[in-house]
Amino acid sequence: MKTILITGIGGDIAQGIATIIRESYPNIKLLGSDINSKHAGTLFVDEVFQVVGASSKTYTEQIELLIKTHIIDVVIPTSEQELEVLAPISKELQADCITVGADIVTIGVDKLKTIKCIESFGLPAPWTFLAKDAKPNELPCIFKSQKGSGSKNIFVVKSELEAAFLANKFPDSIFQELLEPADREVTCAVYRTKDGRTAVLQLLRKLTGGLTGWAEVIKNAAVDNMCQQIANDMNLYGSFNIQLRITNAGPRVFEINPRFSSTVLMRHRLGFSDVLWSLDEIMGKIVKFPKVDAGQKMVRIQDVRQLSN
Repeated sequence: MKTILITGIGGDIAQGIATIIRESYPNIKLLGSDINSKHAGTLFVDEVFQVVGASSKTYTEQIELLIKTHIIDVVIPTSEQELEVLAPISKELQADCITVGADIVTIGVDKLKTIKCIESFGLPAPWTFLAKDAKPNELPCIFKSQKGSGSKNIFVVKSELEAAFLANKFPDSIFQELLEPADREVTCAVYRTKDGRTAVLQLLRKLTGGLTGWAEVIKNAAVDNMCQQIANDMNLYGSFNIQLRITNAGPRVFEINPRFSSTVLMRHRLGFSDVLWSLDEIMGKIVKFPKVDAGQKMVRIQDVRQLSN
């Protein structure tokens, strides 16, 4: 393995992945791609290429040309839009493409399909339906896009008037049960190996600007059992993130992100190195899961650097 392409290098997930690989494999050539050039990506990889958006008809052609021209061994897509395009054709690419597979991506990028999938496993889930189908009988509740990632553009609807306005303006969004308490939100990193072993890292978190700004490692047996079941029932191979809240009635999953998340560098520092495990399995190595002690805390920091002209 000599060359790796990380897509969406202008974003925090890709930059976290690049940092992990650079520290662990300093001799590997790192390339990045992004739809624009005004970002910090050049600080994390050896070369950055500007490509069209994943929705463009020429996106796959550009990625395939990069793979061929630069003899790329591994492609790591970091956005859900790119995963939707690359996951179905991953076996056709002339490079290993790190994804959880087209089926899981299709479910994970759609918040309504995610809930229906969880319910099909016999697990409890928050009520969820399309805004154009009905009005919520229970307020307050959550209103958010049916597709999309992260914790931005989420509204807490407190009145029928608000619900009617949002449903009329964004009919393809969803209403969802408001899970309480808000301070018991957990992001769970889940990695399942080729031979069916699963590791779960639970991070009790506080969001800052839609990202995990503070996190503490916890160990909740009910959360672990639920994540293990979802990973097994979905036949996961690789890494995804389960978002949930621990309610008085137990854990309730509200989203599954079918990709590495913004906590990827945080959890690597804790020893949950799912990026490296993915590369290890590509190279035929056996993944060994470390023990991660509860109580450890992680925080996100900011940095500012000057780029040369």
